[in-house]
Amino acid sequence: MIVSLLVYGLVNSVVLILTALGFSLTFGLSKVANFAHGGLYLLSGFVAWLILNKLGLPYGVAMVMAVIATGVLGALIYQFILLRVRGTELSEVISTFAVGVAILESFRYLAVLLWLFTHHTKTGLALRGIAQDEHTALTLGIESDWAAMFSVALGAALTAVAALTILPLGIISINLGYEVLLIAVAVSVLGGLESTVGLIIAGLILGYSQVIASTVWGPQWQMVVYLAAIVLVLAVKPSGLLGKFKELEERV
Repeated sequence: MIVSLLVYGLVNSVVLILTALGFSLTFGLSKVANFAHGGLYLLSGFVAWLILNKLGLPYGVAMVMAVIATGVLGALIYQFILLRVRGTELSEVISTFAVGVAILESFRYLAVLLWLFTHHTKTGLALRGIAQDEHTALTLGIESDWAAMFSVALGAALTAVAALTILPLGIISINLGYEVLLIAVAVSVLGGLESTVGLIIAGLILGYSQVIASTVWGPQWQMVVYLAAIVLVLAVKPSGLLGKFKELEERV
């Protein structure tokens, strides 16, 4: 039983990390809390299903097409909705939530590639510059709106990667979108919205906690773990385990 808990807990933790990665990345680089995350996750799964079943294309091709389509949709959401309300926190939440309503083994390579992108490419460094000090970045010629739109698109694409990695392991339904959003918020808040390491630690903590709670008390307690984590962290350390954003403490 202990071995099965360890294995299932690890798998569950990786799923949580994948689910939260796009949400955390978007906020860390653009300071936009994308509450359409669950909707994008769900939509990417349905797009992949349509490509597989209606066009008859291989799963790999369907996955690539769904990721690209979701990334483009993320960019459009920013361009036509978030760009007009950026900086107004309540409007950001309402807008993105309204939009949301209306590869386990390869994950380590995805995380490494993401780190290399943000630390060793011109675009990645520009995004980090915007995240750290937008005014200074503007004086250096970095366009903040373009950087924010790119981060939302990248976050949406990563959300699709998470959905399409997990899709073969289970089913996808309308109600899953709200659960995915809650998971993404819980893991991101616990780990710290701008910290990849914090995100991984939080995913492991919540992943194993969820498995233990489900085994001991029953599956109905799974979502309680996420809600309890959000409330506890916001009360004790709003910026998260490894978070450094002081603005977040003001916004929550």
